[in-house]
This record gives sequence, C-alpha cells and structure tokens, in this order.
Amino acid sequence: MPSLLPLSSARAAGLLAALALVLTSATPAFALPGGGKTPRAIVEADSDLPPPVTGVDVEEHLGEPLPLETRFLDSSGEEVRLGTLLSKTRPTLLTLVYYECPMLCNLVINEQVRVMRELGLELGKDYEAVTVSIDPKDTPAQSVERRRKYLQSMGKPETAPWHFLTGTDENIHKLADAVGFKYTYEPSTKQYAHPAVVTVLTPEGSISRYLYGTQFDRKDVKLSLLEAAGGRVGTSVDRIVMSCFKYDTATRRYGFYIFGFIRLGSLAVFGALATMLIYFWRRELKKGATT
Repeated sequence: MPSLLPLSSARAAGLLAALALVLTSATPAFALPGGGKTPRAIVEADSDLPPPVTGVDVEEHLGEPLPLETRFLDSSGEEVRLGTLLSKTRPTLLTLVYYECPMLCNLVINEQVRVMRELGLELGKDYEAVTVSIDPKDTPAQSVERRRKYLQSMGKPETAPWHFLTGTDENIHKLADAVGFKYTYEPSTKQYAHPAVVTVLTPEGSISRYLYGTQFDRKDVKLSLLEAAGGRVGTSVDRIVMSCFKYDTATRRYGFYIFGFIRLGSLAVFGALATMLIYFWRRELKKGATT
C-alpha cells in the first residue's frame, strides 16, 4: 500500500494561490438571489416613499372655552367676533376646513350635511353651525358660495344660522389651538394636512365632544348635541332617551347605559304603581260615598 507523501511547501503555496483566485473571481454569495442582500430596486423604492405627515392630530380640550374674542370675516365680508355668533341657548357644530381642499374637507362637510338632515333636530331651533377656514387666503366670496350650496342641499333658507368664516393666520391659529386641531401646510403639494373632526360646543362656547372621521352616526351626533345643551333643546322624550346612553371614551361612541335604563324602568314602575293606587283610592272613595 503506497504511503501518502507530505506536500512540498512550493506545491502547497501553489494550491493556496489557485484557491484564492477562484474565491476572488467568483460571484459573492450575498450578491446572488437569496444571498441575504436587499435588491437595489427595493432599496430605491423605500427611499422614494414620502415622509410621514407630522403635526396632524387632535388634542382634546374637553370643557375648555373657545377664544370668543377672536375676529373673523363672515360671508358678507363684515368683521365679526366669534362670541357674538354662538347662541347662548343652543349648542353649535364647529368644523375647521379650507375651501380648496381636494377631498377630505368635502367628505366631512357632506357627511355633516347628511346627518343634519336626518337628526330630527332643527338647525336654528335646536342647534347652530359654524365653519371656519384654516387657509388665510380663502375669501368671503368663497364663504358665500359654500354656504349657499350646503344650505340649499338641506332645503334651508339663506338666513339659517350656519356661519362660514375666514380670517387671518393669527386668529385661525388661536381658534385651532384652543380646539386642539393640529394641522400643517405642505409646500410641495400646496395643501393643508389636517384631521377630520367636528367639534360640539356648549351654548357657553366650551368644547363638549369631538366627532371623528368622515362618517358620523346619527345617534352619536344627536346625543352629543343634547348632552352639550344640558337639556335646553330637544323634546322630553329626547331627554329621557339621553339618560339611557353614556359616552364611551374608548370607542368614542355613545353606548347603552344600563343604569340609566334601570332608573328609567324604576320611574316607569313607580308611575304604574302610583296610577294603580290612585285608581283604587278613588274607587274606595266612590264606594264610601254611595253607602
């Protein structure tokens, strides 16, 4: 059996050089498909993604008053103080939008109009509405156009108390900051990035509730107005129904309130018993009178 001879140093050096040449000339494993390196197309696509929008949010200021001294221009071009537009006996739906918004503002206002038509409450009698543009370049002429359009879609006269306002950047920001309405201007698109929300105000001008999104539940809107009014609007039935619902801060919706229903049921039972007692008492009185 032949013996294995050790490699000479010259031969070993030659083998190592050949191996190094193969390794350096071969395609690296991480450059092959599945080799662990992210394809260039994906890297370039990621770098092209638009940066996330920052500074757009709603910071709830429940119970806080609005800056009623701020001044705006109404649809006729006259300067008005915000406090003079708010009813002292009715709640108000406040929306912050801008007239050249390509999509979101129209969705919010159109949905607001739809719900207002179906509320069972009357604009001007049970509640009022104020819409303020966040764009200082918007004009009273645009307010006239928007106001007429939405009032006509509701079948309301032009005297209906839905105020469309424009103003200076300073007064707009004072109002937006008080409401907690965080928005920002995007120079690249020349548009405002902003949240979709309607704010419910008390007759005194304080923030009562926030209604979020571009679709509003009619029940939530109605209950929020009744709650903000503190029993000053709506029918007696509305006020009784209100006691059976409670606002859930987690879901931001009004839910069935079991204790309110129990109180209502107790009152109904008490009323039925009182009626029965009065009936039997009057019957006994009649019997005593005939004997």
